[in-house]
Amino acid sequence: MSDTQQHFRLSIHEARELLRSRQLSSRELTQSCLERIEATEPSVHALITVCAERALAQSDEADKLLSRGEGATLMGIPYIAKDVLCTEGVKTTCGSRILESFVPPYSATVIRRLDAEGAVLLGKANMDEFAMGSSTEHSAFFPTHNPWNLDCVPGGSSGGSAAATASEQGLFALGSDTGGSIRQPAGFCGVVGLKPTYGRVSRFGLVAFGSSLDQIGPFTKDVEDCALVMNAISGQCEHDSTSAPIEVPDFTSFLSEDIRGLKIGVPREYFIDGMDPEVRARIEDAISVLERLGASVDRDVSLPSTQHALAAYYIIAPSEASANLARFDGVKYGFSVDSTSSEMAIANTRGEGFGDEVKRRIMLGTYALSSGYYDAYYLKAQKVRYLLRQEFDQAFARYDILVTPTSPTVAFPLGSKLDDPMQMYLSDVFTLPINIAGIPAITVPSGYVSGLPVGMQLMGNRFREDVLLRAAYAYQKATDWHLQRPRL
Repeated sequence: MSDTQQHFRLSIHEARELLRSRQLSSRELTQSCLERIEATEPSVHALITVCAERALAQSDEADKLLSRGEGATLMGIPYIAKDVLCTEGVKTTCGSRILESFVPPYSATVIRRLDAEGAVLLGKANMDEFAMGSSTEHSAFFPTHNPWNLDCVPGGSSGGSAAATASEQGLFALGSDTGGSIRQPAGFCGVVGLKPTYGRVSRFGLVAFGSSLDQIGPFTKDVEDCALVMNAISGQCEHDSTSAPIEVPDFTSFLSEDIRGLKIGVPREYFIDGMDPEVRARIEDAISVLERLGASVDRDVSLPSTQHALAAYYIIAPSEASANLARFDGVKYGFSVDSTSSEMAIANTRGEGFGDEVKRRIMLGTYALSSGYYDAYYLKAQKVRYLLRQEFDQAFARYDILVTPTSPTVAFPLGSKLDDPMQMYLSDVFTLPINIAGIPAITVPSGYVSGLPVGMQLMGNRFREDVLLRAAYAYQKATDWHLQRPRL
């Protein structure tokens, strides 16, 4: 492909200007992305479904509106959605055999909002089955590879969305984040990933894993693009009672290189024994950049309940999963196994339809909620959740943002942690407290270790995505990590 055809390399804000000035058509941009998918998928394996005909039809419709000077911000912009988001007329598998042929009769609210904007859906991204995993190796179909090193994982569970964004298959992607599933793969793949405040983005049409933890958010090439996507997908939804009735600001209006006076806290519980010392060094360097830009930094902050967050999460999340996944029984839709009795049919369907990690978490959750153990496990985990929320509230009374590594290591080799679930779970040790507390967090590229990206995580108070985007934007303007791309 010649340089003039490499439109897939554009950011959203770059492409938007070219589309509006008619120097580029949405069809040309979409075709460039589809050709990029064809060129990179044999090595990356980021997508479960490609919607080429649908995408080209959507791009043609966008071009008609653009030619009349009409169209919203994302009009004609191609994107990819994690395969946990319902898409009317397009398969939604959740990375599971049990939904391998499921075609939803409706679309998730975020998909409908992007449709209303005129965005172009290119395909559905691979993921850990039902969003349960940290490496996208638990997909029922195939593992996804990290574009920076094809022998390494892209992170999970939204690894397909992260890898697709890093390999520039689309201009942005959507993922879901229950315990780090946007931020950890974004960090591993060297892109921007934002987990919004719980309630900022509607969960309607997101196939639920942990209903009190799940949030939908964007993967983008830079922070400005992240703000543009957040403008489009945020806001209350009549179909989701947990979506917050809070006005959505124009997030792009907060993007500034001036962060003088910003108060930053660095919690020491996020710099633990066992983390890669080179990852720690890259984060320390990144914090120093923020300090040079005029932010005040306190490196002696404590969130003591963080040490209990991992245990609490792996009680709360599986408990909610065991209830949410009870609906997948092969009776109404999805994979089904015939048997001599209805009871055996359901048992066999779930036994053959679910993968090992999903079964593991269903059993953990069912055990934690069972008679005699509810108080000892689930109730105690909820008390830890309350303490975590309190500690974050106290921290944000003193600081505008908290800064930590996104993950204790860079991306690890494929297969290296599959037989050790605890080591896999520890990959999310810095991200899951944010979901428990319901606060927003963003990860931005902040260097490399052995050729693999390192992510810096910025946490903010509830519904203060504007502060996170401002700090992340200023950091990116002072560095060039986000401009680097893997060679594929």
